[in-house]
Amino acid sequence: MTEWWRGGVIYQVYPRSFQDTNGDGIGDLPGIIDRLDYIQSLGVDCIWLSPINRSPQADMGYDVSDYQDVDPLFGSLEDFDSLLEQAHRRGLKIIMDQVISHTSDHHPWFQESRLNRTNSKADWYVWADPLPDGTPPNNWPAVFGGRAWEWNPTRGQYYLHNFLTAQPDLNFHNPAVQQAVLDVLRFWLERGIDGFRLDTVNYYFHDKLLRSNPPSTKPEHLPYAVNPYDMQEHRYSKSQPENLDFLRRVRALLDEYPGSTSVGEVGDSHRSVELMAEYTSGGDTLHMCYGFDFLGPEYDAGHFRSRIEKFFRVGPDGWPCWSFSNHDVIRHVTRWASFSEDPQALARQAAALVLSLRGSVCLYQGEELGLGETELLFEELTDPRGIRFWPEDKGRDGCRTPMPWEEGPAPNGFTTGTPWLPVKAAHSALNVARQDADPNSTLSFYRQVLHWRKDHPVLATGDITFLETPEPILAFQRTDGDATMLCLFNLSARPTQMTLDGLGTSTPDPISTGATLANGTLSLAPNAYAFIPLPAPI
Repeated sequence: MTEWWRGGVIYQVYPRSFQDTNGDGIGDLPGIIDRLDYIQSLGVDCIWLSPINRSPQADMGYDVSDYQDVDPLFGSLEDFDSLLEQAHRRGLKIIMDQVISHTSDHHPWFQESRLNRTNSKADWYVWADPLPDGTPPNNWPAVFGGRAWEWNPTRGQYYLHNFLTAQPDLNFHNPAVQQAVLDVLRFWLERGIDGFRLDTVNYYFHDKLLRSNPPSTKPEHLPYAVNPYDMQEHRYSKSQPENLDFLRRVRALLDEYPGSTSVGEVGDSHRSVELMAEYTSGGDTLHMCYGFDFLGPEYDAGHFRSRIEKFFRVGPDGWPCWSFSNHDVIRHVTRWASFSEDPQALARQAAALVLSLRGSVCLYQGEELGLGETELLFEELTDPRGIRFWPEDKGRDGCRTPMPWEEGPAPNGFTTGTPWLPVKAAHSALNVARQDADPNSTLSFYRQVLHWRKDHPVLATGDITFLETPEPILAFQRTDGDATMLCLFNLSARPTQMTLDGLGTSTPDPISTGATLANGTLSLAPNAYAFIPLPAPI
């Protein structure tokens, strides 16, 4: 089935924090192999591996120094081949992170490029002369703080880095760079990978004229952003129109390998949904994209409805991949805590919601346990963003702590050594072994709802139509031919009711929780959800 990805469920593994087998406190590929039966038991279709390429680890692997090797922290190419083989044997696909908008400053390409202005890689990165007063060529900021330009005295120029100074940006306006990147993708496709998650996919191209970005509009009564990056509209530093033609080249390559797929990460606060639709439309661009619209603090019906309706209005033949948590954001059980008095009830409702939306789904390791954000001390941090902006922004370490596998004291079977980030008491109590033995646990529910989704194909690929309902009720129906499923959610910590006409003798599916239907009135307990199969659209 070449379109397995359409409506498929992807499980993100953060290798550092999944399972360590050699006692160094860092997860590895053999550890993932050891846990494949667990992943298979969830009922997902695919594993997304966060970066495993060779790297100095300045940004936890998102600074690649060798695209065609595995970092020794995680194992070897032979370990990768074994993981791929054993995952495929279990019916699991594997996609891997490809971080190609930038490299590490240790990469041989950059080491050559920085030497002078005449070498064979001189134009492989984004270099610019200073202004007459010695300052950078424009006002572009870096995501992790400071200017996006770093001075190189050897060339007498600045180079662009959208993230850390150790992550110089590749120059995609150079056809040789595009071809080199495509050759990297082909290397892994030839090895048998099932596709790629493309990091920061809208950052590939920059404005050739290096025009300064305009300020972002800010209501006068609001304080300045914690990070100056959020004070600009990034009109020229990313999301350029040239990106589409390169994405078509990526798709053409993937089409040579039937069944392979692509998921693009779109980071753009001003027009994320539009770019997601644009980058997946036409059948000759990416297969899927995700943005950060559902990775923020909003948890209300109007927000979910507006984002989903806009995506399919802008790109009716595009395809989204929705997620509520990943390695870059505060875990959603913590992020949305004010909408529930029971974190595990919120975790189950969120699972039921994301798995019933039109599109594909990405789940982040540990969310099936109901894990919240880990509170860390400053001295425990490793994330450069958190170290720079503490305490207003504590960075991303709190969502990256190790998986708790076994009963007992921390680190709960993750490692026999000292874990790279601590496992604290709240996560220890939610370990896999304990939840595995409890049919009423969040883990048991995730397995149940994932298998239930497979039994109802309408949820994977059916059309979606929203009903007019007041907050905090989100209601929509999924329709595919004669199959129709009515999906309703109380996105709050208080009970609520709504009237449903024309349901006849229909009753909520047993997967529903906290919902009762009597005489046309649906009663929803706090964080309740109801799925009602219908013979035809109402």
